[in-house]
Amino acid sequence: MRIAQLTDLHIGRIDDETHGVDVRTNFLNILAEVAFAKVDHLVLTGDLCLHHGDEIIYKWIKARLDKLAIPYSILAGNHDNASLMWEVFEMNHVLDQKELYYARRLGKQTCLFLDNSCAGHSDNQLKWLKRQLKQAEGTLIIFSHYPILEGGVLYMDQKHRLEDMDHIQPLLFDYKDPIYLFCGHYHVERAIHQQNIHQYITPSCYVQIHPDKSPFEVDHHRIALRLIEWNNANLHTSVRYIDGQRL
Repeated sequence: MRIAQLTDLHIGRIDDETHGVDVRTNFLNILAEVAFAKVDHLVLTGDLCLHHGDEIIYKWIKARLDKLAIPYSILAGNHDNASLMWEVFEMNHVLDQKELYYARRLGKQTCLFLDNSCAGHSDNQLKWLKRQLKQAEGTLIIFSHYPILEGGVLYMDQKHRLEDMDHIQPLLFDYKDPIYLFCGHYHVERAIHQQNIHQYITPSCYVQIHPDKSPFEVDHHRIALRLIEWNNANLHTSVRYIDGQRL
């Protein structure tokens, strides 16, 4: 099974100020890379919109994804609206109190998709996660917008970290087998390993954040996708960068 992960597209309307970044061309170029990589599935882990969830932007993205003709799954980020995404992308997953979280079988692997677009998880979602972990066996793959472990990016860890890490981490640490967690939000490439969790932060399709600076500072404008491949218990992941486009 071969999956491509994209995250933090931050696509605006045509007349939106995007700080000199051609976000729409970036998205089209990264989709071309996805097609070239010949993946079985595409996962978008949130922040599809520049500022906030927008029906027009979601429809523009959906048209391009449908044209790509690769099955895909999506998550909401903190700049999204899960209810709007559920409607526009015609998703058949349950929308629970405006949270869009679900389990999906990809190849022979069950993957969990979390909704932490409000920087945390509802009690309902945590109870659901606990049930999923109890039922699961073997290596587990989770997709999330926010990192579950601190990401080592000064500005983001100080200002924009997940607010309920103390609640969700113990649930995952109690799982007896390895967990591979793929996320975004931090606009950087990182691999962080703690206990049984192997967390991979994927760079943005917008801009990358300088990991050692606070307040916020752009590190560079190269954009990226992550490839995830597994065969039985063997998992391999890598990041491909391409030049981002400026206006």
